[in-house]
Amino acid sequence: MPNTSAATPVYTRLKGISSMATRQVLAELVTAFEAASGVSVAIESVGGVDAAKRVQAGEAFDVVILASDAIDKLIASGHLLPGSRVDLMRSGVAAAVREGSPVPDLGSEDAVRSAVLAARSISHSTGPSGVALIKLFERWGIAEQVQGRIVQAPPGVPVASLVASGNVELGFQQLSELLGVSGITIAGPLPPAIQIITTFSAGIPVQTDQAEAVRAMLEHMTAPQAAEAKRRQGMEPA
Repeated sequence: MPNTSAATPVYTRLKGISSMATRQVLAELVTAFEAASGVSVAIESVGGVDAAKRVQAGEAFDVVILASDAIDKLIASGHLLPGSRVDLMRSGVAAAVREGSPVPDLGSEDAVRSAVLAARSISHSTGPSGVALIKLFERWGIAEQVQGRIVQAPPGVPVASLVASGNVELGFQQLSELLGVSGITIAGPLPPAIQIITTFSAGIPVQTDQAEAVRAMLEHMTAPQAAEAKRRQGMEPA
């Protein structure tokens, strides 16, 4: 009787973790990959800081998708395979106000600075864009002036939800996290002179035994046909 076990497909299920900023675009990219490959993929999206901590604590994942600097740190600390970083997409920051509120002018650096100074409360994320925004305030010389008005969103809590609830007047976050959120109006992206671009990258954990399947998925996610999904979710291919 012939041995047919070699022809039996191996069921593959990939488990990943990512930051909230990439949740929507990854959902679309994963669906396309699953349809093309038959591989099942489950990616949990949480605050980027928490995601990095869980990887550092040794929680088992097959793929990690975070801001590129966080991926580099996890590679340097031995949690991700050397040379496994794959840049997936680039994301810019936009601002939002509560639906029905006056929409500030964001057309120039001076206009954004004026909008920040006029806002009674301002919010940003705990991620790299939030860090860059604080540095921008420092460069403008207004950091101390607005410090008491800043509401930093807790890890995993969207800035958009604080804006929609009326707890924050002006919120800054990745455009991808503002799109499609009810109760807010997107005032627009930051102008090119001060735009904050974050590159989101993937890395492969050292303990996974499914590295080849992950590489196939990342190749699918960086193929030309994936560009439309990234743009639809407010991002650009890396």
